[in-house]
Amino acid sequence: MAGHRPEPDRDSREWWERIARHEFAVQRCAGCGVDRFPARAFCPACRGEEWRWRAVEPEGRVESWIVARQPFVPGVAVPYVVVMVRLSAVPDGLAYGNWRGGREPRAGERVRGVYREEGDVTLVDWEPAG
Repeated sequence: MAGHRPEPDRDSREWWERIARHEFAVQRCAGCGVDRFPARAFCPACRGEEWRWRAVEPEGRVESWIVARQPFVPGVAVPYVVVMVRLSAVPDGLAYGNWRGGREPRAGERVRGVYREEGDVTLVDWEPAG
């Protein structure tokens, strides 16, 4: 993948490994059971430091989007649309990805994640559900 690459860290490394296997997952706090996304070291509800991963369907609703008209990533044709998706499994969780709808997204529209191999990195794009 030319240009900017995701940089897995201590908290997100396992998420990226799961995405490579086409498994969308969120963290669940071992203390209070709250699901969270994106990955982080502490639970925002109880400040607990232990969690486990839970596989969920990559589904949600379009919260917002932008149309990029400048080539921020070398080799990517412009314009392209990036959507912000509110995850069904984690209502406070927001995920971002390229739009594969063939038209402009609609606010509140149901979407599902689709996996895209980009060299040695797997990314999650979003398309209309059903």
